[in-house]
Amino acid sequence: MQTTLTTLLGIKYPIIQGGMAWVSEANLTAAVSNAGGAGIISTGGRTTDWVREEIRKTKTLTTSPFGVNVMLMAPNKDEVADVICEEKVAFVTLGAGNPVPMFEKFHKAGIKVIPVVPSVKLAKRVEAAGADAIVIEGMEAGGHIGTLTTMALLTNVIPEIKIPVISAGGIVDGRGMAAALLMGAAGVQMGSRFLLAEECTVHPNAKKQIIAAEDTDSVVTGYSRGHGVRGLKSKFTDKFLELERSGAPDEELNTLATGTNKLAAVNGDVENGLVQVGQSLSRLKDIKSSKQIIDEVIAEAVSLLSNAANLVK
Repeated sequence: MQTTLTTLLGIKYPIIQGGMAWVSEANLTAAVSNAGGAGIISTGGRTTDWVREEIRKTKTLTTSPFGVNVMLMAPNKDEVADVICEEKVAFVTLGAGNPVPMFEKFHKAGIKVIPVVPSVKLAKRVEAAGADAIVIEGMEAGGHIGTLTTMALLTNVIPEIKIPVISAGGIVDGRGMAAALLMGAAGVQMGSRFLLAEECTVHPNAKKQIIAAEDTDSVVTGYSRGHGVRGLKSKFTDKFLELERSGAPDEELNTLATGTNKLAAVNGDVENGLVQVGQSLSRLKDIKSSKQIIDEVIAEAVSLLSNAANLVK
């Protein structure tokens, strides 16, 4: 399957793996890249030494292109960027802040830049500043979310942008991929589906909770405060949402929420922590290798796209 994204990154399939804090490391990244997609190392909450080690480890596990996600709110973002430039990965995705000031540094190092944007206005801004592609992520995604749905972003952004657009948010199978490609996307980013990859190091308790979840078990904390985070219902979310509705101060809510992602993803406490996963839960029911996941997504997408012409006969 060839799109402007596969050409840009030199990959077989137009699928990139979402950069998920605490779980997107060398093993998962390499497995996705070896399967024909583009894996991504997540640097959120990590030291610069860890980032360098994971990049070098990934290079021993794959010869295929892979990327690194930089969280622009991180206090060590500049040092992380320096490491990425020194190690010369294929591309970076940038989110949670203004990505434009980092474009020149990465481009000078020969690294392609793919910001995550939540609106047409910002998509146009980063395109004008020289972004190589963009990710538009709908509020169906797990983790930190914006206010627009994936369908709305596809509808609003794609007609206005000439560089490759990667769709994200709630895409876990070939149906979602086919829909995004028909809407004009150059590829898709999937995070939640790869949480159930064999190579993903997220705690087994988190995987079990995702598999057991129903479609209505997805909740968003902090949305009324302008910084929503999507995950699965738990004792933590029940307490947080009760406080949020009662008008508790931000300081109290921030204290309660701090560290809950790591608590669930690394320590396995899925009741007092938050399993960050998207809304498309009914399709997340089995653990498979990254290769199996990608092969199945591509096969389903190709079948649907091949038969699409029959709809207009």
